[in-house]
Amino acid sequence: MGGWAQTVAVLAGERGAALKRYAFLLCGDDAEADDLVQEALVRAFAKPGRRSAEEAEAYVRRIMLNRFLDTARRRRAWSRIRPLLRHDDLAPDQAGAVAATADVRAALARLSPRQRAATVLRYYEDLTVPQIAAALGCRPGTVKRYLSEAHGRLAELLADPTEEARWNPTRT
Repeated sequence: MGGWAQTVAVLAGERGAALKRYAFLLCGDDAEADDLVQEALVRAFAKPGRRSAEEAEAYVRRIMLNRFLDTARRRRAWSRIRPLLRHDDLAPDQAGAVAATADVRAALARLSPRQRAATVLRYYEDLTVPQIAAALGCRPGTVKRYLSEAHGRLAELLADPTEEARWNPTRT
């Protein structure tokens, strides 16, 4: 096995689980994470090139991030059009009205795609603000805003109401 084929084998075999975890944190769905990893590997190695395993992994992660953001953008556009296609005889789905649980997956899913990506890159990938800015193609100040907004939103979503009542007895 030579060059790029060996790089693919090493990347998929040895780093596949880490890539899957990264994808799962981005998208929040196990099956979608598998698809994201597979699509990134196919795109990265569609044209054989000369990359080391480390360079290839960074490239695959970048592809995964871009694909996640592109998919989120497409879904948002589709969600604006979808109500126009709904038939009046169908009852609205009440599943969305169920109260959200206080787990991290649900909280991450409620962040904007950019906030979620910045949060995953910061706290999972342990990147610095300038590195995140380079990965997202924006300025460091924008990354700081995404992280601050995400932190506030996560704190709000994950707050324990009994803990707040204990510290602030005037609130019920």
